[in-house]
Amino acid sequence: MRELLSTVTTKGQVTIPVEVRRLLGVAPRDKVAFVVEDGHVRVARRTSIVERTAGALKSRVRSPTAEGLRGAAERAISDDVVERMDG
Repeated sequence: MRELLSTVTTKGQVTIPVEVRRLLGVAPRDKVAFVVEDGHVRVARRTSIVERTAGALKSRVRSPTAEGLRGAAERAISDDVVERMDG
């Protein structure tokens, strides 16, 4: 076990040592979580819900591309306009 030290500033801030940042895989503006369990504190990289759940559901259907989504949106808009004009 290694002990890495950091000083708490008057604002309650600490600098995470570079070795710890590398181990956590965090970069500037990333979020970290302080997990408190049984009187111990653990620092963990905080990820977005999208990042944590990406790939959780599998499908045989291929995901649409940005161009495909754009085309589908354009078709839906034009269909809506035609329907409103006919109504």
